[in-house]
Amino acid sequence: MSSPSIPLDVASAIDHLMNFLSVEGVTGQEAKIGAAVSEALKRVGVPASAIRFDDANKRIPVPTETGNLFVDLPGTRPGPRLLFSTHLDTVPLCAGAKPRREGDRIVSDGTTALGGDARTGVALLVVLAETLIKHKLPHPPITLLFTVREESGLHGARELNPADLGGAAMCINVDGQLASELLVGAVGQENWEVEIKGKASHAGVAPEKGISATLVGAIAIAEAQRNGWFGKVVKADGRGTSNVGIFGGKGGTVPAGDATNVVTDYVYIRGEARSPEAAFATKIANGYKEAFAKAQGEVKDHEGNTAEVKFSQKPAYPPFELGQDAPVVKRATKALKLLGIEPTYLFSNGGLDANWFDKHGVPTITIGAGQAEIHTIKEYVNLTEYEKGCRIGILMATLED
Repeated sequence: MSSPSIPLDVASAIDHLMNFLSVEGVTGQEAKIGAAVSEALKRVGVPASAIRFDDANKRIPVPTETGNLFVDLPGTRPGPRLLFSTHLDTVPLCAGAKPRREGDRIVSDGTTALGGDARTGVALLVVLAETLIKHKLPHPPITLLFTVREESGLHGARELNPADLGGAAMCINVDGQLASELLVGAVGQENWEVEIKGKASHAGVAPEKGISATLVGAIAIAEAQRNGWFGKVVKADGRGTSNVGIFGGKGGTVPAGDATNVVTDYVYIRGEARSPEAAFATKIANGYKEAFAKAQGEVKDHEGNTAEVKFSQKPAYPPFELGQDAPVVKRATKALKLLGIEPTYLFSNGGLDANWFDKHGVPTITIGAGQAEIHTIKEYVNLTEYEKGCRIGILMATLED
């Protein structure tokens, strides 16, 4: 295939990226970056009437400044509606980021993360709108979506109203590193938590009169590990991963104890289970539930009483996987090959907004645009990959079906 001519203004694309990287917007505090994106879109020719925020923040169970940002671009030729998405928020480590260019990279000053995850996507979507408008490129109807609170639970994508997606036939989500890597699926996750209420007693004078919540929790986790439910999980009927993330008090409201001479009467533990199959993620969580039930029966006071163990679990996000024959995968593959890039198809072990878009009925592929070493102070943006990502986006918006 011959490489198509794509009218990308690289300098302008980098300017947009530098601008958005310098605007703070950690997860849950996206009002400022949302306003910056709105203003940038107006400057490149998007009418104010095409830009709107939804009220997903009112449904998100944790404080969130603003809703998701939607932009509707009317088609200049017939065709199914395309959805392009990315997320506005960054992880807290990006607060105060000061981006600077070093050759073919953008880096931070080394004291914070950068926010390339996913400000590369934010910039790409603005560049896409700018390029389509400036060069009057023929394209079908397009919706641009900038979600909130992706980094803290995929909340914006989860809580949006699917009707706001305009019946899009497919989605191109920008939240990856290499332009050659196409994320076609991702695991689902089930979260679990347990409260263990034991009985306090003086640990030196009468330890036998206490019921140690700490011991119940420790035995349960060890039991889960012995049974193959901790860490990497490989069973005859499925595979996945699990982790215990919190072991102690509950959110600063209920302490787990602060003295070594008192048998601990309360412990809160929270963990996760992931798998390509939702039912197997549930099975992993059930493995922990059974381990806590067994541990409960093993720890007793001198009268045979046991701790109260309250275990609960709920899905966090669903898994999904697209075949290479899915229209959005074929469209992405065609765009990459037109640019001389051989695609690699990947399955993510972490959740993406794409998980929820797929659940909402819009098959979604996630493409890369240069973010690297994300969530660390070594984070940088590879500008060569960012440029490729912009070209892929423009191609995917304008390809004939």
